[in-house]
Amino acid sequence: MTARPPRFLPDDVDGRVLFTTATRRVQAQHEGGDHPGVGGLGDIVMVPSVRDARKRGALEALPMFNRLDATGMVWADDTGRDSDVIIWCTGFRPALRHLSPLHLSTADGHPRTGGPAGTQATDEPRLHLVGYGDWTGAASATLIGAGRTARDTARVVLQQLDDGQRSEAISD
Repeated sequence: MTARPPRFLPDDVDGRVLFTTATRRVQAQHEGGDHPGVGGLGDIVMVPSVRDARKRGALEALPMFNRLDATGMVWADDTGRDSDVIIWCTGFRPALRHLSPLHLSTADGHPRTGGPAGTQATDEPRLHLVGYGDWTGAASATLIGAGRTARDTARVVLQQLDDGQRSEAISD
C-alpha cells in the first residue's frame, strides 16, 4: 500500500548512479542551477531481489486502506483484503496521523511497541512499525538503522507466520 504509486528506476540505475547524480545535483544547486537527475527519495532501485519480485509478478501497488478490521484491511468502498501482518514503513518522515484511527495506546506520544524486534504495536499485534525513530529500533530513522530494524522485523514476522502455519497444520 502506498500513498502514491511507486516509481521503479531503470534496471541499469544502481547506487553509484544515484550517488553521482546526487553529487551533481548538489553542485548545480550550489552554483545556482538545477539538475533534476535520476531518482529521488522513495524511488526504487531495481536491485536483484526487486527484479526477481517483478519477474514473479509479486510487485503490486495498491492505494492506502482506510481501516483495519478483524481480518485485515478495508478501503473506503468497504472492499477488504485479509492480512496476517502489516509492516508499516514510514520512509523519511515519522508522521503518525495515519495511525490515529487504530486508537493505539501511546508512550511519549508514540504508539507502544514491543516484541522480539521492538516494532510490534502492543495494541495491534498484526502491525509492525519500521523506521519511526529510536522507539522502534536503534537509529531506525537512519538508512542503516532502518535496514537493521527491517531485517529483524522480517525475520520475526516470517518466524511467526511459519509457527502459525505449523500450529494450523497440527490442529487440523
